[in-house]
Amino acid sequence: MLSAFGLNCTLKRDNQPSSTQKLLDQVLRALDGYGVSTSYERAVDHDIKPGVKTDEGPGDGWPAIRKRIDEANIFVLATPIWMGQPCSIAKRVLERLDAVFGEIDEHGIYPTFGKVAIVSVVGNEDGAHHVTAELYQALADVGFSIPGGSSTYWVGEAMHKKNYIDLDQTPKALAGAIQTQACNAAHLAGLLQAKPYPATR
Repeated sequence: MLSAFGLNCTLKRDNQPSSTQKLLDQVLRALDGYGVSTSYERAVDHDIKPGVKTDEGPGDGWPAIRKRIDEANIFVLATPIWMGQPCSIAKRVLERLDAVFGEIDEHGIYPTFGKVAIVSVVGNEDGAHHVTAELYQALADVGFSIPGGSSTYWVGEAMHKKNYIDLDQTPKALAGAIQTQACNAAHLAGLLQAKPYPATR
């Protein structure tokens, strides 16, 4: 059975209402519909220390999260937009994933080869394409595979106060994108599980 791990990079702790969580929940439910078992964490609830190592020492909350990423076939990275940028927590996650470069084996195989990554973004300003591009570029660099049509996002009108969590209905275009994202991610993960990337040296 395929599995997916979602990491919510909201700034809101615990179970505070979160637009990012709402979208992540929808993506995980869609993946569940394709036979994928799902789980998630909020990164802000863990003491993820700054750095680029897999483990930055006593009290570092990253190793446990990294283990969840390593164990999953699909990694769902969800972030809000702040100041037109990915949330600072999402950037820290990417920095910690830099450790993957030191874990490439003698055959050129990354520990993330065979794993799929998808991104979900919410915000009340333009910038979803920019944020998605930043995240996918970094995730691809560290070895994740990106399925086609795999971006889901919602942005409200600039200078307005309505958040995604306040919507009564999911916009039709986004609902369709969520299904496409889940379907393609599950399909690609299944293919990679059955036939992993070959050694390059």
